[in-house]
Amino acid sequence: MTAVSRGRLRRGGMTALQIGAVAALYYATGKLGLLQQLVRGQVTPLWPSTGIALASLLLIGLRTWPGIALGAFLINISLGPSTTAVIAITAGNTLAPLCSYALLRRTGFRTQMNRFQDALALVFLGAFAGMLVSATVGSFTLHLARALPAGGFWPTWWVWWTGDAMGVLLVAPVPLALCSAHWPKDAPPSRWAEGALLVAATIGVGFLETTPTPLIFLGLPLLTWAAFRFQRAAAAPCALAVTIFAILAATRRSGPFAGHSLLTNMIALQAFNGAAALTALLLSAAITERNQTQEEIEQACQRLSEMVMRVAPDTGDEPTPPEGRADEEDNGGQTRP
Repeated sequence: MTAVSRGRLRRGGMTALQIGAVAALYYATGKLGLLQQLVRGQVTPLWPSTGIALASLLLIGLRTWPGIALGAFLINISLGPSTTAVIAITAGNTLAPLCSYALLRRTGFRTQMNRFQDALALVFLGAFAGMLVSATVGSFTLHLARALPAGGFWPTWWVWWTGDAMGVLLVAPVPLALCSAHWPKDAPPSRWAEGALLVAATIGVGFLETTPTPLIFLGLPLLTWAAFRFQRAAAAPCALAVTIFAILAATRRSGPFAGHSLLTNMIALQAFNGAAALTALLLSAAITERNQTQEEIEQACQRLSEMVMRVAPDTGDEPTPPEGRADEEDNGGQTRP
């Protein structure tokens, strides 16, 4: 076997491994999302598989799309009303992240999300626009299969779209941030202590969100803290954790979700999830861009200072006093007439 053949075989094996990993992650996160259904037999308010699918396309490439299709098919085969409907829904679930990927690449999206425009592109193109495909195809398929009650098309479409969009906004930034993050070097102990305190505070506030007391708003200051101090590496996981606890509170009908109708709870939950995701994404991107601009200005000032030092003459002579001052010294401090 030649070296070229071995190289092709190795690349083929790596591609197959990546496709299998994406399919497994898609399936596992989809099953986790289905555990918290607010609408029985329909969809979940957070579909994390869409975030996994889009992140895999952005980090690995288009060659992972078979893994997305395989994972979507394995999930829907146990939920769909018929094989034809399952194939149609699987096609919509596969096309949605592909459309989001194409739109993001069209705008020059960077996976580091170190620009404010990257966060805006992920929100409006990757989540809101791209997920229209899966929601429309899936809801229309269930409608044609007579799997929806009378008047259930638009409620199902809305829940499907917001669930997929929340999956992109809350889940996709986590692997993107972790892949671009680096282990801090020479960080002082106070920095590690602050990070540990942020983790403990997030867990504590999360448990408070699930109590009968309506304290769900306490998650927003945590997102601001994480974005300002640690940027996207901490803001993305913090937003995901806060929203997961909010979903648990909604499924238990506790806190601000107690005593309300299902529609009211869905609107309140998705409004909170959207606010958390936007706060984490936009604020961390703005802080990161500001820090980068400040570093560029400091580097430019340093280069300018070095250039001035090289250009300035260096004769080594003492500075010559002004002419009037020299005359005063020659005449004993008196000025010539």
